[in-house]
Order: sequence, then structure tokens, then C-alpha cells
Amino acid sequence: MAFITRCCKNVWFERARNTLAALLLVLFASFGHAQNVTEIVQFQVERLDEEVVISAQMAFELPVTVEDALLKGIPLFFVIEADVMRERWYWYDKKISSVERHMRLAYQPLTRRWRLNVTAGPGRDTGVGLALNQNFDTLPEVLSAIKRISRWKIADVTELDTNQKYKVDFRFRLDLTQLPRPFQIGALGQSDWDIAVTSSSVLAISAPK
Repeated sequence: MAFITRCCKNVWFERARNTLAALLLVLFASFGHAQNVTEIVQFQVERLDEEVVISAQMAFELPVTVEDALLKGIPLFFVIEADVMRERWYWYDKKISSVERHMRLAYQPLTRRWRLNVTAGPGRDTGVGLALNQNFDTLPEVLSAIKRISRWKIADVTELDTNQKYKVDFRFRLDLTQLPRPFQIGALGQSDWDIAVTSSSVLAISAPK
């Protein structure tokens, strides 16, 4: 009987230890995912002469899974969107202006450099609204360029009414729909691929002095 009791105690201890180990793994994994946060650390909408512009600074870390895909030759597409809306108490807000910026990030194994294509249209069609092509020596350098937006024009002042308040909606995201189909399926529901953030601001256009 003593042998059976000791055996049962050993089995119980083994199960408890395994359960605790599993819980610790889940906690560590959850902690790791919690660090994968995208945020806006600086955001400003202002009038610059006859234009309305946005300046912003995003902060996020590129997860190992996503960086791995880049190194294997899979390009990533980041999309920035901004809408200028006029609030109407009697109906839905009226969209005054809507602009996009698409950024295609790719690694070039032969040169070991990073290439960033910036367009005003979908990243696949670099011939539409071509804005910028740049090469970078390191991944941190190119990510720094992606995270920073400086005086991006989102509307003309002539489109807006003086002394009227407007709402500006801003969105930044990693566009999973432009990944190869197998990666889209693999990334679905995976927090590592969830790189997105939104912000809103109120804009008042004053008459020039």
C-alpha cells in the first residue's frame, strides 16, 4: 500500500509540474505578444500655406516572424490613409478629402540592401502615382523612414470652409491583402502580423491674417 501511495504522489507531482510549466510558457508567450504594440508617439495636423498637412511618428518593433519573411524575399506593404471629414449633426459626416500612401518594403539578397518604394496607389503598381524610390543599408534605417511622416499633404485649403471644424482620421497598417496567398492564410489571426494604429484630430481652418 505504501508503494502505491508513493507512486500516486509521484504521478500527481509530475502532472502538477507539467501543468505549471505549460502555464509559464503561455504567460511568457503572452508577455512577448504584449510587447508587439504599434502606437503613434507624435501626431500633428496643420495648415501650411494653402495646404493641410500631417506630420506623424509611429513606434513599433518588427516581429521575428515578419522579419524572417522579408529575408526570404517576401515584400511587405504598409498603407497610410487619411480622411478629412466635416461633421454634420443632421446626417453622416461628409468626406471632404481622402488620400493614401503605399510603401513597399523589400530585401535584395544580391546587394544585401533594403528597397523602399512609395506610391500614392496600391504597392503592386509602382507606375501609378510614383513618389519615391530609396535604398537603405540596414533594416532599422528603412523602418525609420516608414515610421516617420513629414508634412504629408492631405487636402487643399480651398476645399475647406473658413472657421469650420473638421475631423481628420488617420490610419497606418501592414496590408496583409498584398502578401502572397499562402502568407495571407498563415498570418490570419497571428498577432505578430497585426501592425496597425489609428488616430483622429480636430482641424479648424482660420482665415489668413
